[in-house]
Amino acid sequence: MTDLLEQAVAAARGLAPDRQDDIARIVLRIAEEARRPAALTAEDEASFAISRSQSARGEFATDDVVRAVWAKHGL
Repeated sequence: MTDLLEQAVAAARGLAPDRQDDIARIVLRIAEEARRPAALTAEDEASFAISRSQSARGEFATDDVVRAVWAKHGL
């Protein structure tokens, strides 16, 4: 647990029980959302299907293409 979260919990201890429950529900909702896998759009799914097909055929980017992409993004 981070120091900030520990501070928040300590501060919540001084609140009324109903407010503590409100905070608990919010934290639990955020934690649950963080555990869910990201939803993919139909466009994302199609892109992954193309990538998997290319991979199955052994079609990969050349080193030069990878370097160009990295350079474009300052890497």
